[in-house]
Amino acid sequence: MAAFASSLCFSSIRMVMGFWVLLFLFGINWVPLADSSTLGVEYVSPLLEIQDRERAPPSIQVSTAYAALNRLIPSHSSSFQFSIISKAYKFSSSCLLVIDVYESKPRHVAYWLKCERGMQDLCGGEPCFNLNNHPAVSHDGSPEILISGTTGVELLSGLHWYLKYWCGAHISWSKTGGAQLSSVPKLGSLPRIQDAGITMKRPTPWSYYQNAVSSSYTFAWWDWERWEKEIDWMALQGINLPLAFTGQEAIWQKVFQNFNISAPDLDDFFGGPAFLAWSRMGNLHGWGGPLPQSWLDQQLILQKKILARMYEFGMNPVLPAFSGNVPAALKSVYPSAKIARLGNWFTVRSDPRWCCTYLLDATDPLFIEIGRAFIMQQLKEYGRSSHIYNCDTFDENTPPSDDPEYISSLAAAIFRGMESGDDEAVWLMQGWLFTDDPFWKPPQMKALLHSVPVGKLVVLDLYAEVKPVWATSEQFYGVPYIWCMLHNFAGNIEMYGIVDSVGSGPIDARLSPNSTMVGVGMSMEGIEQNPVVYDLMSEMAFRQDRVNIKTWIDMYAQRRYGLLVPSIQDAWNILYHTVYNCTDGLNDKNRDVIVAFPDVDPNSIFTSPLLSLLRKHRHSNNRSLRRAIYQQTSNSYTHPHLWYSTSEVIRALQLFIASGNQLSESNTFRYDLIDLTRQALAKYANQLFLKVVEAYQLGDLHAVTHRSQKFLSLVEDLDTLLASMMDFYLALGWKVRNNSPKTTNKRNRLGPSRLMTITLFEWNARTQITMWFDNTEEEASLLRDYGNKYWSGLLRDYYGPRAAIYFKFLIQSLERGDGFRLRQWRKEWIKLTNDWQSRSNIFPTKSTGDALNVSQRLYKKYLEEPDSHDF
Repeated sequence: MAAFASSLCFSSIRMVMGFWVLLFLFGINWVPLADSSTLGVEYVSPLLEIQDRERAPPSIQVSTAYAALNRLIPSHSSSFQFSIISKAYKFSSSCLLVIDVYESKPRHVAYWLKCERGMQDLCGGEPCFNLNNHPAVSHDGSPEILISGTTGVELLSGLHWYLKYWCGAHISWSKTGGAQLSSVPKLGSLPRIQDAGITMKRPTPWSYYQNAVSSSYTFAWWDWERWEKEIDWMALQGINLPLAFTGQEAIWQKVFQNFNISAPDLDDFFGGPAFLAWSRMGNLHGWGGPLPQSWLDQQLILQKKILARMYEFGMNPVLPAFSGNVPAALKSVYPSAKIARLGNWFTVRSDPRWCCTYLLDATDPLFIEIGRAFIMQQLKEYGRSSHIYNCDTFDENTPPSDDPEYISSLAAAIFRGMESGDDEAVWLMQGWLFTDDPFWKPPQMKALLHSVPVGKLVVLDLYAEVKPVWATSEQFYGVPYIWCMLHNFAGNIEMYGIVDSVGSGPIDARLSPNSTMVGVGMSMEGIEQNPVVYDLMSEMAFRQDRVNIKTWIDMYAQRRYGLLVPSIQDAWNILYHTVYNCTDGLNDKNRDVIVAFPDVDPNSIFTSPLLSLLRKHRHSNNRSLRRAIYQQTSNSYTHPHLWYSTSEVIRALQLFIASGNQLSESNTFRYDLIDLTRQALAKYANQLFLKVVEAYQLGDLHAVTHRSQKFLSLVEDLDTLLASMMDFYLALGWKVRNNSPKTTNKRNRLGPSRLMTITLFEWNARTQITMWFDNTEEEASLLRDYGNKYWSGLLRDYYGPRAAIYFKFLIQSLERGDGFRLRQWRKEWIKLTNDWQSRSNIFPTKSTGDALNVSQRLYKKYLEEPDSHDF
């Protein structure tokens, strides 16, 4: 134990860390590794064999892994030797990265691979990685650690595992603090692995990533530089089954051209970049468009780079398939085709400009023709596929009939459209419809799932950490599925999670009788939030047994910041039992008052005095009192989701602030400190808003004025807090301009068409995080604030002014002695929103202020007094 511990990275905590690593690896997830194949894995084994056979050559995967290693930690690019283990032929291809440095001016560095092949069978034909010591370490820059794996993804997964549990490092998205690699020892001094080595085997073959709407909530404005970082991150997290939806509109242009649909006909079909996900699913059309041709062409080029890199890592990217969603013009070209107009999807007044899309019936012969053409055009453009395609015809689009035979024929035809273009096609379907739509009772569900040959349909159990469908549907009635963590809606920023479920749910599902589970997945709507949840979830791809979350959280608190700080571990244990232990089964769509301001008459809001009154008179026979209380609460707004003790979270914040001097130089600490402070203040703001309304209901003008001003000051202060780190910046104008075609930041040099594109794209970005969809002068969008964000710039520029309008009407109501003018309030804040959507002011792109100092100041100003702790 002592010898093992002495090799660990944190000199001040070697013995403690050594004990944890041994416990973590041997006690929780260690050899011997039994064959854990499920029925589902047997069903999809033909596809797995094809994917293995068609994977990029080992030398390509190894080269790609080395390049990612060099991007992650270039100082140690020669410390690791990678080797691919072939599942099919049981030999390995071992490649050594050779670095030649030429002492010229400027200095040139050349990288090349020296590869050897030898017989090995470390994984028993299953996906895995193996960590071992290099047999000839000379401390002169030669490799120290050998990492072998079945694909390039396993190589980087092994690297990540080693950096985590031997070097105490941490890797997260750059916008959530980035990578903590300061704990990695210098070159030549890496910790040794025990003599037997470490083998980590995937219990199920696939690790899925993304949601159909992630492309709009997260990826809409990404360029190749950002995508390259994300694909590296995917590989480090073990992801081998990612969605690859970018650029499909350019493919559709070419496909529909063959069906006599012109490019102008599609202007009204495609949504804007921030709304493409929903136009692809047939929920809307034209909203946020039209898309300029230059953008469509650029996206296709980007998709080819994305796919190439995914294949180089050995991933299996999931391409889109035809769902039946068609442009209106197709009805004129094919008047006899069975094309139905769908109903309204969240428009205010069923506005035909963007609602009520057209769906081609899957039983019409034209459906298979278009489906085949779409698959074949993708194969022509990309050169290959992984033979797995996503299609969600019924996602938020209920079939016109609940007859099981009709549903079965419909689904069978959808699959034939895929199969006609790719003989080996497998249908990947989001299972959200089974969670969210009461239409899907067992007969209808079975009809859909059994319409396709077994092994040819895989379902994403999209929300399994909260509502596991596998457990209530007899393992999806025998159909293979992937256990997914949904976790996030719309990219909202909220400290939230169910880590106990994440650490046990996939294990319970896989070990359940007759399990058809074939993988784990992360299906969030938006990323770059709550890194602790995703760090844990990614590990479940290699976990054989339930995780001891208490132990894991203690290690996480240490790895996250690169230093053992007992008070921070105490804080994280509080967070584990509060914000990251939501067990009420409710969707966590952030409705904090600041970011989702209530659009209701203040008299309809149920405040604490009314609650006290109800308790006081719970045995009262006073019918008029009970009637008044009922009338006042029946139209009340939905209170923001709160599942934990706020006083406990404030205690965690106190511990963070007290530890700040030790960790203030850490980006990961600064991110977490800001996020925790924001979380505490956001919940305080919810309570403060109720205090404003309470004063209004009591007719206390002075209290309304005072408390509303305090609320607005809090919004300003929160904006200042978020401005202390770029990870919380809005910077919309900068992001959109720098990720749209032919970029230049000098607006006065742009031509008219370019200016129109920038204006359109900025409107897209601003609209998604505010009104989202259409509105009238007096009726707000039904999806308003669904995509809300806690971003610096947004609070000061929009959320604060919106709240100020509401408070103005409260004060005017009391001054005049009449009721709250709800109609006038709506007109004014809707106009504010629409004006803000159309603006083009540029937000700061550099952080200001010291996060620790700002957090300390705001804690003392708002949270230090005990009466602010329990809301």
